[in-house]
This record gives sequence, C-alpha cells and structure tokens, in this order.
Amino acid sequence: MVGHVLLLLASMLPVPQAAPSAMSPSVTAPSATTLSAMTWNVCTGTNSNCRLYRAGAVELAGHIGEQALARRAEVIFLQEFCTGATGTLELWLERRTGRRWTIGSWGLTGQDGAPYACHPDLLGRPRGAQSIAVAVAGDAVTFEIHPLPAPPWYVKRAAICADVPARKIRACGTHLSSGSAYDDRQPGAPYRTKQLERLLEISAKPGYRSLVGGDLNVSPPDGGYGSAAGRRAVAPFYRAYQECDQRDGRRTGRWTREGKKLDYLFAPKGSVRRCHVERGVTLSDHKPAHIEVTL
Repeated sequence: MVGHVLLLLASMLPVPQAAPSAMSPSVTAPSATTLSAMTWNVCTGTNSNCRLYRAGAVELAGHIGEQALARRAEVIFLQEFCTGATGTLELWLERRTGRRWTIGSWGLTGQDGAPYACHPDLLGRPRGAQSIAVAVAGDAVTFEIHPLPAPPWYVKRAAICADVPARKIRACGTHLSSGSAYDDRQPGAPYRTKQLERLLEISAKPGYRSLVGGDLNVSPPDGGYGSAAGRRAVAPFYRAYQECDQRDGRRTGRWTREGKKLDYLFAPKGSVRRCHVERGVTLSDHKPAHIEVTL
C-alpha cells in the first residue's frame, strides 16, 4: 500500500547523539493484572501553532516518552507524529525502561498518493511523513494496518492494530477525518461515520481484550457540543466498550483540545481503573490522556 510505513527494527536507524536527561535506564516491572495506555496527538508535523512543530527526533521522543512513562504506559497511541522519529522513540523507550519496545507506524498520503510530509525539523532535516503510531512494550507483537474510508480530495486514513498474544491484548489506534472544510466536509459526517463503523469491526478479536485509542475528531454522545452526526457516529463504541473518562453513566468526559473532548481510550466494560487527562501539558494543541485497565 503506497505510502504506508511499518517501522519495527530500531537497529536500522542511527543511535541518537544526544538525548534528554531521562535517557538513563529505569526498569519498571510490568504488572500481570493491569495495563496502562496513553493516547496523544502530538501536533508536530504541519501545524506551526504547536510547540512541538519541527521538533527534532530526539526532542520529540523525549517528550513523548516522559509523558507515557510518568504513568507507566505499556501501550502508546500517537497521532500527528512523524515516521522519521519512529526508531528514535523506540530506542528511547528501550533505554529508559530496559524492556523491548516495538512500534508500528503508518504515514499518511495525499490524494495523489504522495507522502503527506512533516515539515523539516529546526535544523532543516527531513522527518518523513505525518503519521499515526502504536508503541507496545514486550516481545512478539504483530501489527496490522487497516485502511479506512476517506474523502478522495484529502489525505488517506487508516488504523493500526497491535496484537500481543502473550497478554491477549489487541490495541488499535487511529486519527480520523477532521470534519473541516478541507476534509470530511459534507453534512452528516459521512466519512467519520464510515471510519468509526470500520474501526469498531477491526478492533474486536476473539479471545483478546481490546483497547482502542486516538483522535476521533468527534464529540462524545452526551457532550452537548459538536455536530450531532459525529456524536451519533461514536455512540456504538459506548455500547461495545467503556470509555476512559465517561462519568456517572454519561457518555462524556473532560476536554482534550480547546474545550472539547476529541481524544478517546476505549476498553472492555468494567475494566477501567483510572483515567487521567494531563491538562498541564502545553506542547501540543491536544492533551495526553491515560487509562489503566484490569486484565
């Protein structure tokens, strides 16, 4: 599939020459009964209004890693990442935790099939294509890339699903169409509706516990804002799963971008132990969201 990048071997990339102070090893033993995950739209590729715009690979890896490991994440869903930083992030996580990490990364392409490029870093070095990624701690992880319906006039969309047989976990991450004038622009959110329908299909696997995370670009069903079509489109996920931040039976949660909740973490019903939105982070226009689930 043109423009798709699956980067799994950190040894294929050069070792960074400099790194944040957090690079010293700090091994955290995994729990057999719980799992923590983070989703974050890091806004590094093309939006000049974000603080991580044009950040170098080492800087970007350090910020992502510090946010993830602060709450001991073993699964990380990323959006508006850059494919060129994949290997650096993998190395950073391995050095910091003393564990094996594997990252599946998919680069967006435009309507002509060309990579949707991240802007170069501040030193002018290329950073690959704007991407989604799923990082997983542990061995024997397999990845699948699933194309999603997308407007033919803008970038293609996909989901990445990571299967961890040893823990019977399936983790699927994505970044859906935005609903802006240049993306899913028709009334009724037709492409986001189709994308969510497909995401619901691929997220389930017999014998596995599913985690679904990412920037879905719709408002929660009981949020009272955003398009009604978008709220209806995500409602089936609340029937199938428990969302990290839904409260008192209401299908809503704290905002993650400019007063609206756009970022989600879904897990099996009854499994959510904790949910946290890191409001103090100003590196991106989205806030990192964290979940801890029982296995």
